[in-house]
Amino acid sequence: MTSDAQPERRREYTWSDPKAIAAAAPETSGLEFLRRVISGEIPQPPIAATLAFALVDVGVGTATLIAQPSEFGYNAIGTVHGGVIATWADTAIGYSVQSHLPAGSSITTLDLQVRYLRAIHVETGPVTIVATTDHAGRRTGTARATISDAAGKLLATATSTCLVIPA
Repeated sequence: MTSDAQPERRREYTWSDPKAIAAAAPETSGLEFLRRVISGEIPQPPIAATLAFALVDVGVGTATLIAQPSEFGYNAIGTVHGGVIATWADTAIGYSVQSHLPAGSSITTLDLQVRYLRAIHVETGPVTIVATTDHAGRRTGTARATISDAAGKLLATATSTCLVIPA
């Protein structure tokens, strides 16, 4: 470190056992599982702690996350990395499709397209990711997400197709 360099930053955080979270998923419908996550009965997944977001609302075909842009998510040019933003969108979209599933079924992402409209920084403040299912079939589900700041300004959009894995 040179004399004009800023001191390094540190980050410590905790997360819950991912195997225990996954084991709880087949016990109930997707919607009930997600409601249990929101209530705290089932912890948020480890990626939520890693990337500073949380599932805060869910209904049939819709899911809402709140994310806190943080320096630890920055890329080399000082904005939140597109992969972090894509993860927020992918998670919300997956939850919106999951909300349609019966007990024992699960999903995985087949594709994800993200359109970045504005840079996101710490100064942006909390962002809201709202996903809505467009199609929930036996084999696939499609959904879209918007990422907006507190004033409602659109920062990014995403679309995805998910593979439904039956019970």
